[in-house]
Amino acid sequence: MTRKGLRALTLTLPALAGCGDDAPARGPLTAEERLDPAVCGECHPDHYREWSGSMHAYAGEDPVFRAMNARGQRETAGSLGDFCVRCHAPLAVERGLTKDGLNLDDVPPNLRGVTCIFCHSALRAEGHANNPIVRVDDGVMRGGIADPLPNPAHGSVKSSLHDGASLESSALCGPCHDIVTPGGLHLERTYAEWQASIYASEDPRFRNSCAACHMPGRDAPAADFEGVRLRRVHDHSMAGVDVALTDFPERAAQREKVQRALNGSVLTELCVVEVSGGADIEVYLENVGAGHAFPTGASQDRRVWLELEARAGGETLLSVGRFSPGETVPDPAEAPDLWQFRDVLFDADGRVTHDFWRAVRVESNVLPAPTAALPGEPGYVNTHVPRRYRVLGPTPEVVETHLWITPMGFDVLTDLVRSGDLDAAYLEVMPTFEIESGRLTWTRATAESRISTFSDRPALCVGLNGESRRRTPPDR
Repeated sequence: MTRKGLRALTLTLPALAGCGDDAPARGPLTAEERLDPAVCGECHPDHYREWSGSMHAYAGEDPVFRAMNARGQRETAGSLGDFCVRCHAPLAVERGLTKDGLNLDDVPPNLRGVTCIFCHSALRAEGHANNPIVRVDDGVMRGGIADPLPNPAHGSVKSSLHDGASLESSALCGPCHDIVTPGGLHLERTYAEWQASIYASEDPRFRNSCAACHMPGRDAPAADFEGVRLRRVHDHSMAGVDVALTDFPERAAQREKVQRALNGSVLTELCVVEVSGGADIEVYLENVGAGHAFPTGASQDRRVWLELEARAGGETLLSVGRFSPGETVPDPAEAPDLWQFRDVLFDADGRVTHDFWRAVRVESNVLPAPTAALPGEPGYVNTHVPRRYRVLGPTPEVVETHLWITPMGFDVLTDLVRSGDLDAAYLEVMPTFEIESGRLTWTRATAESRISTFSDRPALCVGLNGESRRRTPPDR
């Protein structure tokens, strides 16, 4: 049946009892009702609950986004326009309710974020960055189910753009997760990173869409409605790394999902090589759990670093990367011994800047995603990234590592506080996550003998055995 025929059938069905025990009887949703995620929640309560705590729902509420946008608008005399808000509150821009995101408090809450109708009415993306998504609000909801059941609320149709089992679906996510500044700098590159990775290939061992990772599947009814059977439905929390800093729905559940996603994202190997007069400590990190670089997105604002401590005889031989909660992680040029992963922005005068509207150049040091399965294959990138620390004196008896990530650096937040755009209270609630797979303890008793990948010398190692353990496609 054609989409037109399906819609005609759907809209001529009698108005059945509404979804859920307490929902009113209703016929086809009006255009205004389709704009309200709470109305969607009447029939899709689980999806609505998950979405309500997502960063899509939070996109227009986030005080850090609002602070950055306010400062950018002020410092560019308004020329920033809808650059930020077209992704953070696209329907508000589309309906002419905001031109610059400075009046979001006056915009109805159901139009402040990235909502159900925005994604489920999308037809295509006409570009790769800055939200070039074309949508049509014709009363038909696009989704991943091949044979959607007719219902009295709206038409339904299968769309490969909404099917996480299809690589094409990444084209719905990518255009708001790649950002090119008005000055032409490719600032955020998540979609481009995925496109260059092995996960964007048709190799069934690795192929993985954005939704396959960020919207894991489960068997459940797609709607709370009479006659609906079990389907393969997907989590709409869409957890990544950012979290709500204000009192917001599902806050604890969202942080738990973020922690779970981070825990297996990077694998660690820790080796000690004895040398004359001391020892070399070798650490290897490998991005195995992200379908893009790590970190990604606003990598200029994120702070990812390795903490390492070596001890012997009760004395600390080496300590690097230990910071108190809320302490600023210094810029790489100021702390060359600190192994960290991030982008650094530079303005036209060659100075480091936190302001993307001033940036003309980016230097990136992130953990790459795999681009080919084996060395020698076209485009192969070695994802087993090493760093060596030399310790003089006794051989360490204990070496410990921890891998940390702060979604938004405290230096960035402090900068916004100083400019008067952000309340200092948000410094107290910005979390720092420890990545569980980065926590290793080396002792001679627990280590095993290997050949150092870094120096080709005998080493005693714990952790990853020098072999890639890339993400395999989940059960969609």
